Amino acid sequence: MRITVPATSANVGPGFDSVGVALSKYLTIEIKEPSDKWFIKHDLGDIPSDESNLLIATALHIKSDIQPHVIEMTSDIPLARGLGSSSSVIVAGIELANQLGHLEMTADEKLAIATEIEGHPDNVAPAIFGNLVIASFVNDKVNQIVAEFPTCSFIAFIPSYELKTSDSRGVLPLELSYKEAVAASSIANVAIAGLLSGNLEVAGAAIEGDRFHEVYRQSLVKEFLPIKTLAKEMGAYATYLSGAGPTIMVLAEQDKAANMKSAIEALKFDGECFILEVDREGVRVE
Repeated sequence: MRITVPATSANVGPGFDSVGVALSKYLTIEIKEPSDKWFIKHDLGDIPSDESNLLIATALHIKSDIQPHVIEMTSDIPLARGLGSSSSVIVAGIELANQLGHLEMTADEKLAIATEIEGHPDNVAPAIFGNLVIASFVNDKVNQIVAEFPTCSFIAFIPSYELKTSDSRGVLPLELSYKEAVAASSIANVAIAGLLSGNLEVAGAAIEGDRFHEVYRQSLVKEFLPIKTLAKEMGAYATYLSGAGPTIMVLAEQDKAANMKSAIEALKFDGECFILEVDREGVRVE
């Protein structure tokens, strides 16, 4: 059995902790033979191979008496880069429990558990449903809308350094004034309306107008402003920090993506650049 979970890009500008889109990088786990104890084969660096791994810990949180198995884990989702690496493992762990425990959970039930573990739905929701997901988590209740992201390419520049979410959250203000909150919310409303109506010009301007987090986090990612300036000159719809960063995401027409990728690479920043597409399926089992 194979479980595959897509990467995710959260916030998409002003959709702070509530908006995310599934993208074409993947975590895959293959469930091998039963065993006396859990063992995860991987080459993903310094992460546990036993039941303390987030994958198994998540599954056992849901159903503690699952038969242990040997599992092979592979992933091209980089760690601590703002592409939902931990969320993909949580979603895979929930699906692992669902399959081995014969739980027959609905997608909504999976989302409720994932949000409880992660604390907010912006990454876990698109990892489960695919596509663009707008979600809220208020009074321990999750609500979500799944929609098609308008046709475009995502050009992702992934810096070579990590940026932990805790550090990225540390630069955010504890509160906003009422006036500022209203302004920030109105920008977010226009961004979502633009995406849902397929108007990427309007959506892009609103995405770049975020006042919830990017204005505070930009200084943590030195590559952000040069790439944003270059992308704008080349006709991109928008440039935003993916999740808590440091990955920088550029939205552009598909026929401009290759040239934009080459131009970003010509800046010679330390990192990798990829052209990604929207994943329309979310978590799947084969």
